Amino acid sequence: MSDTRARVRRHVRDTPGVHFNRVSRDLDIATGQAQYHLRRLVSDDEVAVERIGGRAHYFDPAFDPWERRAVAFLRRETARGILVRLHAEGPTRPATLADELDLARSTVSWHVSNLAESGIVERSDDSPMRVSLARPEQTAALLDEVSGSLPDRIVDRFVRTVDSLLE
Repeated sequence: MSDTRARVRRHVRDTPGVHFNRVSRDLDIATGQAQYHLRRLVSDDEVAVERIGGRAHYFDPAFDPWERRAVAFLRRETARGILVRLHAEGPTRPATLADELDLARSTVSWHVSNLAESGIVERSDDSPMRVSLARPEQTAALLDEVSGSLPDRIVDRFVRTVDSLLE
């Protein structure tokens, strides 16, 4: 295995859920080079990939599919904020999440829908609906594994700014 491929594999294992662009930036390698080595690592089953919301996130194969989806969402500031709030305070209404996180209700609704479709949160059948973590203990353990990167936070803040202007 080449030195570059070994560096890419090590970075993916040290940074679970890292996305393609960040691998290239963090390792200071060309995007084509990152793409080539990641593709080879995935085809050799040395790295797993999970596509969430238009981004490819890379993992050590030891992560199961639910953990991959959870970590991918935890790498995104808005989804992470929702999950941290649910972990700290327990089940709550989406409107309360929007108020407490200073987000548009449509933004919270979009994120909650994606999180629910991925099995990360559950929506109650009650009226008004409440949202809770699907696997609270596992989510808590994964929170320690992930810290959002600066570029991820900047993109999320930009989306929030645009969303607030369109309200």
